[in-house]
Amino acid sequence: MTITQEVAPADADATAQPPAHAPAPADLDLTDPQTFLDVDPHAMWRRFRSESPVHWHPAGPHTPGFWVISRYADAVAVYRDNKRFTSEKGNVLTTLLQGEDSASRKMLAVTDGVRHRAIRNVMLKSFAPRVLEPVVAGVHTHTRELLGRAVAAGRLDFVADVVDHIPIQTMGDLLDIPHADRPRLVEWNTRTLAQHGSGDDEFESVMARNEIIMYMGELAAERRRNPGEDVLSTLAAATVDGSPLTEDEIVLNAYSLILGGDESTRTSLIGGLIALAEHPEQWRRLKAGEVSADAATEEILRWTTPAMHFGRRALVDVPLGDRVIRAGDIVTLWNTSANFDERAFTDPESFDVGRSPNKHVVFGHGPHFCLGAFLGRVHVKAMVEALSSMVSDITLLGPPQRLYSNFVRAYSALPVALTAQAAAGAVPPRQTGKETH
Repeated sequence: MTITQEVAPADADATAQPPAHAPAPADLDLTDPQTFLDVDPHAMWRRFRSESPVHWHPAGPHTPGFWVISRYADAVAVYRDNKRFTSEKGNVLTTLLQGEDSASRKMLAVTDGVRHRAIRNVMLKSFAPRVLEPVVAGVHTHTRELLGRAVAAGRLDFVADVVDHIPIQTMGDLLDIPHADRPRLVEWNTRTLAQHGSGDDEFESVMARNEIIMYMGELAAERRRNPGEDVLSTLAAATVDGSPLTEDEIVLNAYSLILGGDESTRTSLIGGLIALAEHPEQWRRLKAGEVSADAATEEILRWTTPAMHFGRRALVDVPLGDRVIRAGDIVTLWNTSANFDERAFTDPESFDVGRSPNKHVVFGHGPHFCLGAFLGRVHVKAMVEALSSMVSDITLLGPPQRLYSNFVRAYSALPVALTAQAAAGAVPPRQTGKETH
């Protein structure tokens, strides 16, 4: 899943639960990240789906207007249609409003047509489940090690102490990044989220992203000389129509894996823990083995929907619903609404770890279906299995710290207490009445 937009921690007072009502669609500014902190998302998207499912969002002082697609069926129809809609002008709202994505036709997510298929086929060889077996084993091992330390500590920040260290290690294995360099990647990735509000200087965030790109460039050059079995080596050695990929194509696709895999995984793992803590009956069902880890994984992905939207630009006039999207128009597909569409899901605003069927669009749909979907599921399933076997109780010790973004619904901190699962056959200590607390 490609994420090309920076996010910044919201102000602390913005983490309070918003009221369960929403203004009319015409009164909402979806270009403003604060909207997603102030307005209840379920209430907001219910109104869009009901009152204006193909909605024209007016232009701002310095940005063009755009279409907001909120129903599941409409979003899927646009995702599938790569003949009349393009990703090459950008695939998130921020870059689309700017008119162009600097990675266009260099990074898979913003490349279409024959070139997209060719590069995707190159990368798919490295993403086959059989090839990824050692990476998957590493995810499970690393997750259990981190969770074991967390349980031993009892009280912790689930983001800083656990989640920050999972996806970056997976991407490190996938790209064969030397272990000695991985702490630097964690630091750089953390700095990409270094802003603390809407008015902060973006310099630190931009510099951190540039550090990652430069590092990947140096590593790609080394892999050209000494290729291995990793994704970066595959890209560095690949040819399309007899010519090697450009340096930009190699580096930007590697960069995309790091940033996209990191933030989407972080969001689903953190949001999943919150959901299990806030829905004790679902936690009980999971612990009791009444539902499978696979089913719980899909519901956590749907419930959290890390990337709230993806975007396209229309190439020709396209009728959709009772509206006509004109050639050149920006179209945004709101996964965070489609995944809660009552026309596609039964009781969608209920968190149900046994939900079936569960055909969410977390990873998009159609030709640009996320290349990292398999690994995204592996991360969540590894955490689901580790939590259900190692933890007896999850207690949220404070509100999660939300990030300031209109693209990703993510978090920068989550204080929790995790109680260890008692060993089978263990006898609890006898209460004497003299215990101190």
